[in-house]
Amino acid sequence: MSPVDVVRLHQPRRVAVLSVHTSPLEQPGTGDAGGMNVYITQTATRMARRGIAVEVFTRATSSDLPPVAELAPGVLVRHIHAGPFEGLARAELPAQLCGFTNGVLRVEARHEPGYYDLVHSHYWLSGQVGWLARDRWGVPLVHTAHTLARVKNAALAEGDTPEPLAREIGEQQVVDQADRLVANTVVEAQQLVRLYDAAPDKVRAVAPGVDLEVFRPGSRRAARAALGIAADAVVLAFVGRIQPLKAPDVLLRAAAELLRRGAVPREKLVVLVAGGPSGTGLDQPAALQELAAGLGIVDVMRFLPPQQGRALVDVYRAADVVAVPSHNESFGLVALEAQACGTPVVAAAVGGLRVAVVDRSSGLLVDGHDPVAWADALATVALRPEVAEVLAHGAVAHAGRFSWDRTTDALIAEYAEATRAFRRAVLATGVAV
Repeated sequence: MSPVDVVRLHQPRRVAVLSVHTSPLEQPGTGDAGGMNVYITQTATRMARRGIAVEVFTRATSSDLPPVAELAPGVLVRHIHAGPFEGLARAELPAQLCGFTNGVLRVEARHEPGYYDLVHSHYWLSGQVGWLARDRWGVPLVHTAHTLARVKNAALAEGDTPEPLAREIGEQQVVDQADRLVANTVVEAQQLVRLYDAAPDKVRAVAPGVDLEVFRPGSRRAARAALGIAADAVVLAFVGRIQPLKAPDVLLRAAAELLRRGAVPREKLVVLVAGGPSGTGLDQPAALQELAAGLGIVDVMRFLPPQQGRALVDVYRAADVVAVPSHNESFGLVALEAQACGTPVVAAAVGGLRVAVVDRSSGLLVDGHDPVAWADALATVALRPEVAEVLAHGAVAHAGRFSWDRTTDALIAEYAEATRAFRRAVLATGVAV
């Protein structure tokens, strides 16, 4: 049977997507909302366009939220009551998984058996719920980790809090139980096999995408005018959640180094940071502003709240270079979005960023987080127009190889393969579903 026939025969009609700790309705860039939210929103919307109904289950964080909301035609978001309505830290959420699981199973129980054809869980908390739903409903479980505790703990930022052992154990359980593990890159797939002993034949790499209709090249002058930035400024930008893992402090220290060298006039430099505190960054929400004061660069800083839509595109277009200095990234959607807008990226040579950025073609990759090395890389791009022009062309070309349509088609193919394998296993054991 050809791959096309497999997809046609086993493509699900309705998928239950589990996203316990963050809702696709939330604004990426603050709290726990980030690339995972974008991933779920983009793929669910495109699956619905292909005739697959999608229901996203997430924890209700306010009594004002409706039980069900429409994210897009064919995509519903179900708010499950589990624990107090206020936002809880991720460390507090495992205690609410029983309540969340109960809510998910109650929704399915209102329908005829076989209502959902497949479960796709995102992040290990959701995987714990998905594992139980899989067994109760008799359908395959596809799981995407997005981040892994053992990988994060091996590359912690200075002073950051390690992921707890309970998470490592929980991730191992999900890896053991899932019918298909979808990783963002081949590197992550290898990490699942090496660090979690995942069966290689059930691990697949499916790269995330970028919305090429939204993120595309445009006028830098117009974008700077919209942000109130001078046309001849040197703009270094960071976009994302403000937390040690994302390492925005590296950009500030590198900017201070550039000023110390006299590489760029102080009156020309703008360091643009768009995002809000998240994760362990919530412990010190003003830490970045305090660092800027300590480095003596408050006058060149521009702090913006999380941006979306055209405002986010303007941030990317306004920048000479976008810095992604994370200590770990399973992929790095910010890097891809910036490149799609024609802006070169300087990124840490870690995890999925090695895939999202092509060194010396669409941007530069930096080993480590030494501010001197980062200042060198940022200066190479931002202060050398001939280099920036070459990298800008490469950035657009590289980002064009990714799209959410490709990601969605690949996911649907994995759903079909997982479903076929699941049904074969059921037939082999003689267990009815």
